[in-house]
Amino acid sequence: MVGTQLKWDEYATAWARLHGGFDPRVAAPVVRAWLRFAYHVGYVLGRLRVTPTAVTVAGVLLCLCVPLFSVRSVQGPIVGALFVLLASVADSVDGAVAVATGRTTRLGYVYDSVADRLGEIAWLAAFWLVGAPGALVVAAGALSWLHEYVRARAVAAGMREIGAVTVGERPTRVCVALVGLLLAGLTGLIDLDLAAGTITMATAVWVLLAGFGLGQLLSTVRRALVDAG
Repeated sequence: MVGTQLKWDEYATAWARLHGGFDPRVAAPVVRAWLRFAYHVGYVLGRLRVTPTAVTVAGVLLCLCVPLFSVRSVQGPIVGALFVLLASVADSVDGAVAVATGRTTRLGYVYDSVADRLGEIAWLAAFWLVGAPGALVVAAGALSWLHEYVRARAVAAGMREIGAVTVGERPTRVCVALVGLLLAGLTGLIDLDLAAGTITMATAVWVLLAGFGLGQLLSTVRRALVDAG
């Protein structure tokens, strides 16, 4: 609500409490800059009385535009990449609005997680429509879903923190989707077959990073739960 919004230091403390104790003030410069950007946008939206749920819904709608626009023309994947970027901004900002205005709820956390999974399904659908093999696309989605599922179950089983920050986290998936579609669009201007080959390589990178990240997470979860037990 207006008048109750948190300043940056208060916001960073509250954000860290919701993210396994990871303090954004000591993050890498790029990460810190991104989180501060999200905070400032969230602060403004909070003053305009925009709710976190509204931002979450907007992010899902932006994600659904990715496959819709990716196949409309040769340049479609470039437009799809733009929607991935906008959706990733919305994904960061909805949490920022919630934290900055003191509206964080457990239900909102669930909605945000569901929105993330729906968004990634939309991105991978775009990969498939542009030319990536269906089996590879399914593998990418399954590994990413399993990554998040393992962490959620580990926390429910007693792991107190988020575990390892792996190479398969959501920011990595955002980058692969963004760069993959952008490069597919650019190479498609030369030859449509090049676009299909490029997006197939991007999907393979997604699978490799998701698989390796899952291995990292499983190793950390095993150690954390054995120590806790």
